Parts: sequence; C-alpha cells; structure tokens
Amino acid sequence: MTFLQYFKTDGIRGKLGKNPITPNFLLKLGWAIGTVLGKNKTKKIILGRDTRISGCMLQSILEFGILSTGSSTLLADCIPTSAVSFFTKFLNASAGIVISGSHNLFYDNGIKIFYKNGIKLTKKIEFSIEKEIKKNFSYSDSINFGSSNKILDPEHKYIEFCKNTFPKHLNLSNFTIVLDCANGSTFNVAPKIFQDLGAKVITVSITPNGVNINKNSGSTNTLTLKKLVLLEKADIGLAFDGDGDRVIMIDHLGNEINGDQIIYIIAKEYENLNKLKGGVVGTSMTNMGVIIGLKNLGIPFYAAEIGDRNVYKKMIKKKSIIGAEQSGHIILLDKHSTGDGIIASLEILLIMLNNNMSLYYLSNQIKLFPQVVLNVFLKRDTNLEKSSIIKKIIFKSKNILGKNSRILLRKSGTEPYIRIMVEGENYIKVHKIAYDIADSVKLL
Repeated sequence: MTFLQYFKTDGIRGKLGKNPITPNFLLKLGWAIGTVLGKNKTKKIILGRDTRISGCMLQSILEFGILSTGSSTLLADCIPTSAVSFFTKFLNASAGIVISGSHNLFYDNGIKIFYKNGIKLTKKIEFSIEKEIKKNFSYSDSINFGSSNKILDPEHKYIEFCKNTFPKHLNLSNFTIVLDCANGSTFNVAPKIFQDLGAKVITVSITPNGVNINKNSGSTNTLTLKKLVLLEKADIGLAFDGDGDRVIMIDHLGNEINGDQIIYIIAKEYENLNKLKGGVVGTSMTNMGVIIGLKNLGIPFYAAEIGDRNVYKKMIKKKSIIGAEQSGHIILLDKHSTGDGIIASLEILLIMLNNNMSLYYLSNQIKLFPQVVLNVFLKRDTNLEKSSIIKKIIFKSKNILGKNSRILLRKSGTEPYIRIMVEGENYIKVHKIAYDIADSVKLL
C-alpha cells in the first residue's frame, strides 16, 4: 500500500450513510483500532463525541468493534476533542477516539484518533489500521470481550485541567466575554470555565439539538458573534468550532482575529518573557504579514503541510512549543499536547490582562497582507499540477501580483474541494486573480 484510502488530513470523515461513515465500516474500524492500538497493558480506549444526532449511534457501532478485540472502553460522552486527548494521556489509555465532523454541518461525521500520550496518529499507525480493515472481521468467544465503562464526571475533570493552565493568583473579573459554542461539544464546559475564572459571560449557540451544530455559528461563521460583541460592549468574542479544537476571536470593535494573528500575539509574548523555544510553526497558508512580523522580532518561522497533525510533527522536529493554522488550530505544547480552543483563548486573555491591552491593539501590531481564500467544488479527480490551463493562469497571475505574493492550490484532505489562496500587496488584484483562478478550476 502506497497511499491511505480512508485516513485524510485529520482522521476519517464523510457524509453519514455514505462510505466510509457506514455501520459496516465503523464496525470494522473499531475492530481494527482495537487490534492495532489495544495491545498495551491497559487495553482501554477512550471514546468521546460531539453533539451530532448520529454521534451516539456511531459510537455504539464503533464500540462493539473495539470490545470484540478484548479491549475495554471508557466513555467520555459529549466532550471537546482536546478533552479526549487529555483523558488518553491522563488515564494512560491505549488510544482516544473522537466521533466528530469538526467544523462541518450535522450530516457529516468522522473519526479522530489519538495515540497514547494524547497525540494524533502517525501515518505508519494509520497504514496498520487500514491493513486490518481489509481483513475479514472475526472475534473470539464473548467471554473474552472487553468491558464498557464510563469516565466519572469527565466535564469537571476537563474544566479543572483548562483552568489550571491559567495563573491561580489572577482572574478575569474585569472581562466581558461573548462565547459562541457552535451548538457543539464546548456548550457545557466553556461557559463554566470562563465564569469560574471570574468573567462576565454572555453565550450564544449553546442549545444543541443534534442538527444545529455549526449552523450559522462557530469559528466558520462569526457574524452573530460580531453583532453580540458590539451590542454587549464586550471585551472579546470567542467562536469555537463543533468539537472545540479551533477558535476564532472578535475584538471589541467587531474585527475578526484568526489563527495567524493569535499565534503572532502569543509568540511575541513568549519571546518577551523568554519562554519561546524553537521558533513558530505555521503552514503554507500562514499570512506573509505574520511571517515578516515574526522575522522582525528575530523569531524563526517554519511552514508545515496543512493539518494540525503536520504542524505538531514539525513542532517536534524544530523543538518548538507553539504552532498554529490560520483556521484557528492553536497548539501550545507547554499547556497541552494538541490544539485546544479554550486553552488558546485563556492564553490570549492572560496576555491582555498582563499587558493591559485590548485584543484590537495586540492584533494591530502586525500588518496582514491582503489574502483571498476560496473553496471550489471538485467535479472529478483532477491533477492540478499537470493542468496546462492552471499552469498558464498561475504564471500570468504571479507576474501581475509582483514580488511579495503567493498563489497556492491544493486539494482538501477532508472534502471534495480545491482550496485556492491568493496573497499580495494589492487587494483589488488579489481578489480579481483569486476569482479568475476559481473560474478556471470550475472548467476542469
């Protein structure tokens, strides 16, 4: 096998009822995971999920496959992805599994898997799991099945874990915060964390019904949050995605602050406090303004492939403790082993508190380059690198944009789309070229 059939950028994902998110596949996947990852002494696997209506059903099927291998399960129920990472490490489990479609709408679902110590799987392990999936499903006598158990009060344990990343001698009593939980897995834990730390908390999208996750809300749609921040005269707005591993922020003037700006603010603070190690890891999508800003501070920048797993891998290689994706995945290895929207938010609030500065002021210390990102539906599998049409328009466009510019095209690792990113110093040129390229891609 030279390529992965099911695992993509971040686990396995698809529409419910269509391969691979089907009962038969999930049963075999659970069996394969139990076979490959349930071999250590503990033989226990954490299971968590977001608020999607299909979550409980998929969990039951997946769990049957796991239990049939002799591995046991520990159920965390509805909880953020980063909480499953925490429990995998904290409880010394063989693996942790999250049933979630992340930032997508309810009809999508997927599987994210953590290895021991709460880190995302390597490709080598993913290959091993896919190899098992291809085998015939079988199990021994039921007397050898594993047992299904629940984690006692998982929400409280995760809440305390997050709060412990914030200095005990400080509080958030001077802050008014608007939280948009996307009707996802942070709906119960996030308000309690910020309230416990003293903040005045105003909430939106905290009433999940199974089908409203990420609908007109969360990190991919901040319009309602912006309006509420301005209406309530709040200090900050925080928008999480459906499984809570992303955050996009809104300053007190209603401006959106993305993962690039967040990581710049954190990197600068760490550098000032002599806490920064190994530079900063971003991706090929990281705004050039951030890269230049970090360079001016004397902070090295390293670009990883898209995907928080790839960011983590590059961080380990470069011995860095901070990394991020523009979409709001923020990894702070001095706090947690994976991206966590709540923990990243607490770090930004701490910086605002310690420096007595607004998020608006902190984010305006760098100048972002105009950047347009478009998603174009892919009608059929196309090799963009071999397309003479695409090569021609990119060559022509780069000459128009000039020196400080970038054009990137890549296939999404989770959806049937082509991601187009155009960046340069002139917004009008950037905007026009991005849509010209999108029109060309649609014709392929």
